[in-house]
Amino acid sequence: MQRKGGRRRETGGPDAGGVEQVLDELYGTPPSAFVPHREERAAAARTAGRKEDARRIHAARRPTLAAWAANLLTRSRPEETRRFLELGQALREAHRTLDAAGLKELSAQRRRIVAALSRQAAQLAGEAGHRLSQAAQREVESTLRAVLADPDAANQWAEGRLVASLTPPSDFPSGTAPAEPARTAGPEPAPRPKPPRTAARTRAKDELAERRRRRREELERAEREAERAAGQLRDARAEQTGAQESLHRADDELDRIRKTVAAAEGKLRETREDLDRAERERRVARERHRTAADAVAGAEREARASARRLDRLAGRDGSYGSSD
Repeated sequence: MQRKGGRRRETGGPDAGGVEQVLDELYGTPPSAFVPHREERAAAARTAGRKEDARRIHAARRPTLAAWAANLLTRSRPEETRRFLELGQALREAHRTLDAAGLKELSAQRRRIVAALSRQAAQLAGEAGHRLSQAAQREVESTLRAVLADPDAANQWAEGRLVASLTPPSDFPSGTAPAEPARTAGPEPAPRPKPPRTAARTRAKDELAERRRRRREELERAEREAERAAGQLRDARAEQTGAQESLHRADDELDRIRKTVAAAEGKLRETREDLDRAERERRVARERHRTAADAVAGAEREARASARRLDRLAGRDGSYGSSD
């Protein structure tokens, strides 16, 4: 047993303690908030790269309201839990050894403690904002009786991570000690036969009691099934709510990206228009440059021709002056 009296012994590698703490935290969370809290912790583990931790956290099952109340009891009342587990060991030992006197005393003590602890569980659940129905309180009592009767059930309850209520084994005494053998010197006298009418009434009463017991068991099973179905419905609604929130976030992100793309496309159009305008201006400037270059070349040719004519005329005028 890893846990006794509300205390856990850490096992595993370096990350095991972290996962165990997260699971303890989850099973201390009310059922209505279990699924969102579980998904948040699993997402955090995935973000941190701890895939195996995320898988273990995501695989945690949501407890029923009665199972959560039983978990809350062992977490909040460690000393009472320890004494209750010790009582279960003593009661099972008395049952094995058929210690009639001890079994009778322990059974009476068991009834008182089961009633007291179930009331404490209901009180703790109410203080946490979740009132237990009569069916849920009966499931808590069934769990506590199972803890006394079955060591495996005791181990599960001590872990504080019950998912559903526990059922005590049918072969464990319901609370009455076995009768001690009669202290007689001689053989016991044969029982006198009951009158036919009395025997018929006894059989009718027994049959009526049996039918009532079966109806009560069927009612308890139906209530447990209804509680489980309600829990599954709450889980499904919580998953739907989470998915809807994710969809809203995705829509918001898509709108933001579309706006960013539209702004970028507008900027790109403006840039392309600037580019087209710059290219047109460059073509006009190039054409002006070519025209100016042609004009310069023509002017240079004209200037050279004029200079040659001037040189010829000047030379001719000099020759005329020498002959006079």
